Amino acid sequence: MGWRRWLGAAVAVGLLASAPSYAAPRSGPSVSLSPGAPETVGFSAERLRRLDGAMQALVEQGHLPGVTTMLVRHGKIVSFQVHGKKGFDGPLMTRDTVFRIYSQTKPVTGVAMMILFEEGKWRLDDPVSKYIPEFANLRVYKGQNPDGSFITEAANRPPTMREVMNHSAGFAYGLVPDNPVDKAYVSTGVLSAKTGQEFIDKVAALPLVGQPGAQWKYSASVDIQGFIVEKLSGMSLADFMRTRIFEPLKMVDTGFYLPAAKADRLASMYVWGPKVQKLVPAEGFMVLDVTKPPVVASGGGGLVSTNADYARFAQMLLNGGELDGARILSPGTISLMGANHLSDDIMTGKDGSFRNGRGQGFGLDFMVITDPAKAGVLAGEGTISWGGAAGTWFWIDPKNDLFFLGGAGRSFQIIN
Repeated sequence: MGWRRWLGAAVAVGLLASAPSYAAPRSGPSVSLSPGAPETVGFSAERLRRLDGAMQALVEQGHLPGVTTMLVRHGKIVSFQVHGKKGFDGPLMTRDTVFRIYSQTKPVTGVAMMILFEEGKWRLDDPVSKYIPEFANLRVYKGQNPDGSFITEAANRPPTMREVMNHSAGFAYGLVPDNPVDKAYVSTGVLSAKTGQEFIDKVAALPLVGQPGAQWKYSASVDIQGFIVEKLSGMSLADFMRTRIFEPLKMVDTGFYLPAAKADRLASMYVWGPKVQKLVPAEGFMVLDVTKPPVVASGGGGLVSTNADYARFAQMLLNGGELDGARILSPGTISLMGANHLSDDIMTGKDGSFRNGRGQGFGLDFMVITDPAKAGVLAGEGTISWGGAAGTWFWIDPKNDLFFLGGAGRSFQIIN
């Protein structure tokens, strides 16, 4: 996956382009997005050209059909570039190209959850079974019988809402081929359920991968959050996000489907085919049909969006919950989301993706940089980030008051 190494190098170039090392967090009134010259906010135009060169190289070498990036500091858009095409045989990539953002949906669902948190409708250490009674008697995977059936034990307690939001609740996702519980998520059609209730019933019928709070495992827990948003708000997830997040923030191209009038703006998706040693069009389960509203809106991965729209979401977070007079959350809630919420046992354990020695933790639907030196990155402490399976990404650095995001039409998935 050489293109991913290239991408990592390009991101590093973007960070190196900032003159100050760790600037103080911005204070005073929140800012709105507007164009600005790189030098006015401490960036080097010459170094930013290295970023553009690295992205263009990815396209020219065939690693990507196209890519678009945006870099913002102090509310100033210092770089908003496009390279290549929406698809190898398609039209040129544009600033308003629409991407399936997959797991970049998760932070948006997290914000929806925290809106309800601020309204007093749930608390972080509530058992999730308080809102989803079907999760009151979950079982935990211990092994398999010769016939393939699961050997389980009772969960020692229901997962908490905090654990549902930081992926330590014990749920699976269907993404690990050699994990029996992940396999069961696929074989029982957890993510293809026709209703939210059917989804919950399918999850409840399967064991957790471990006791609640004992491990970090990327999971379907944000789809569970989407169900909770609907239950607590009395609205569909799509309507809640539209009225409480997208419309106030003027995110005009973000939603769970793409109207026909915008279909020509959608980026194509490709995967790497090892047998043919080239990128091939993505097909099947990974490719969401966004031509019509989904049967069940996926809080974990169902949105489409543009760089320009997601930038407004990112700036809102960087501003402490407000943009252009629309307050979505309080500054304290944004700080709470960006704090590390993993337990000491997980952070000091030998297993798992996040631990103290890596300088990374996990907040409420974001990854968090807890120690830049240990993480080996130039980002400021408290940087939050995540990405999507179709080659979209973002990171927000409150300490340096900047964010960087982008999109490409390539999935991280590899087909056989």
